[in-house]
Order: sequence, then C-alpha cells, then structure tokens
Amino acid sequence: MANREGIESFVLVHNIAKRHNIGTMARSATAFGVSEFILVGRRDFNAFGSHGSTSHVKFRHFHSLTEARTYLKEEKDCDICGVEIADGASPVNQHPFRKNTAFLLGNEGTGLSAKECEICDFFVYIPQYGCGTASLNVTVAASIVLHHFGVWAGFSERSRDGNKFVVAERPAKQGRRNFCAEEAESVIEERRIKKENASHDFLDENGTSDSPSNMMDTLFGDS
Repeated sequence: MANREGIESFVLVHNIAKRHNIGTMARSATAFGVSEFILVGRRDFNAFGSHGSTSHVKFRHFHSLTEARTYLKEEKDCDICGVEIADGASPVNQHPFRKNTAFLLGNEGTGLSAKECEICDFFVYIPQYGCGTASLNVTVAASIVLHHFGVWAGFSERSRDGNKFVVAERPAKQGRRNFCAEEAESVIEERRIKKENASHDFLDENGTSDSPSNMMDTLFGDS
C-alpha cells in the first residue's frame, strides 16, 4: 500500500454514554496515528484505560456539532465518517476513504442520532461473522476502524523493542489532567451560554432541561 503523505485521521466524540470509554478510545487513537481527539459538549473526560496515552494525542473542544463540522471541513479538509450499520454504509474492510477523515462513533446503546448523521459525509460498518452479539463496544469499534484507516493511509509502523512498541517521550503536561483546555475567550462564551440556558430553562431536542448539569449528564453520564 502506497504511503498517502500528509493524510490525517480524527476521532469525534459527542454522545458517548460511559465516561471511561473516552480514555480507552484515546489509547487506540494514539496507537493508530490519530491527529486529534475532538470533544463536543463537555470538556472534562475520564482517562481510565488510557495508560497515559492521553498525553500523546491532541484534544480539541467545541460546543456544538456544527462548530466541530466547520472546523473539520474548512480547516482540516476532512470527510466525516459515521461508524454505523446504516443504509448505504460500506464495509470498513473495503477502505472507502478518499482523504483526511474524522470518525464519529455512536452512543453505545442507541448508535448515531439523526443530528449526528446529518453531519456525516458517508458511513462504514464493521462486518460480523458470529451470531452472539448485535454490535460491538464503542472502543472496540473505534480500534478496528482506525486500524483500517491507518492501513489505507499507509501510516508507518512504529518501531518495536522486544514484545512492545516503543513509546515516545511524554510531552510537557498541558493544563489540567482529564480536561480539554480552551482559550479564555471560548471558556467565557461557554459560561455565558450555560448561564443563559439555565436562566431560561431551555429544553434540548429530547425535551429535557438543557441546564449545565443535565446537559453534561446526558452527554457523558454513566449508564
């Protein structure tokens, strides 16, 4: 497979229910060459399962899917790929990729929402050959899809030392642990929006209160 120089992959996280899955997904992201891990909504995350790998991948935060899509399309020239057993989805082993790609994975129980599907350019699914489960854990699915993309892109294999791959030196710590930092202006804007929503008791698309506490529980609460 020819090396497609300059190709990048991204992971887009919006509605993952179990917070500890973020850390495990970040570990897979570092293993398979992901450039950025993008959080939408809540900025803090659980690094359980990451084994320190969160220091080796860049985290970026956006308040909405629309903002994340604009960044990926306009600044990173990305296709957005939904990982879902959807009509028209291609088997991931057929490598239906064209260029930089951001992978959006669905909630562990309900999959991608209609709002999430709207920002996707195409979909892939992971073929299954056994009869014991209807779907895979989101972290397992992420690992499989990111590995296939790395094969397609021709990413260089990391060197090994004995029975382990060589880990790079840990970068200087940036900001608070388990927290996706932002510029001050963005944080101020987020606080303003939360305060405004709380004062008006806005409802989200599910008809529930969009106050800060309820919104965070919806996006990243344990299930």
